[in-house]
Amino acid sequence: MSDLIYDDAQMRRVLREVRTIAMAGASPNWVRPSNFAMKYLQGKGYRVIPLNPGQAGKEILGEPCYASVAEIPDTVDMVDIFRNSEAAGAIVDDVLPIASEKRIKVIWMQIGIRNDNAAARAEAAGLTVIMDRCPKIEYGRLFGELSWSGVNSGIITSKRRKLSA
Repeated sequence: MSDLIYDDAQMRRVLREVRTIAMAGASPNWVRPSNFAMKYLQGKGYRVIPLNPGQAGKEILGEPCYASVAEIPDTVDMVDIFRNSEAAGAIVDDVLPIASEKRIKVIWMQIGIRNDNAAARAEAAGLTVIMDRCPKIEYGRLFGELSWSGVNSGIITSKRRKLSA
């Protein structure tokens, strides 16, 4: 497998154009990464629709939860996959037949999730695919929020300062 390299301009474009995200693997548990990412993205103005068969019919962070993308009554710009790499293939297979109807343009697989075969199928269908990245982290990095904490700003560092004599 080769390293995944994405152009910052491409990810910035995706994050600017997307407004509605279906999050596969969303959790109602506030300590789970999917819940934290969902809440963060909601705070940035995205509508995040949770997908979790075990929670279908309930709400997660104020949004109705569905078992699959096909059940969502509205259009969706992006599917964010918070499931393992094998499950990502099945999710992409569920999305492809309804992608044009739901107006899905992007498949985004979270950190540690990579399925090259599923990505190839989605790209062949005209979808943009990003793998092994987190939209929450990329949003913060690309839109300058990480520097507020001193991250990547040179203000906070793990390197020792040279002491002058």
